[in-house]
Amino acid sequence: MTIVEKVPTMSDEHLANLLVNARRMQTSGTAPQQAVANEVVAAAEAETAIRRAAHLQVLAAKRAAAPKKPTKKALAAAEKASAAAA
Repeated sequence: MTIVEKVPTMSDEHLANLLVNARRMQTSGTAPQQAVANEVVAAAEAETAIRRAAHLQVLAAKRAAAPKKPTKKALAAAEKASAAAA
């Protein structure tokens, strides 16, 4: 199993560490190391983007499910309406 094949199973912390190391190897490694680093960076960035999108979807769902706080404008309108009804 190559390192690129292991990327989807890595924890976020390991993935971030791999990405930092692969980016370093892109500039300071030998030609074969740079070639592998290019593949690893592409796979790690793709996986990071997938995870980020999934995380944003979870956050959006939580925000949509959270009760809405009334705005100052809505509170003022309700207060005005109740005062007019009294």
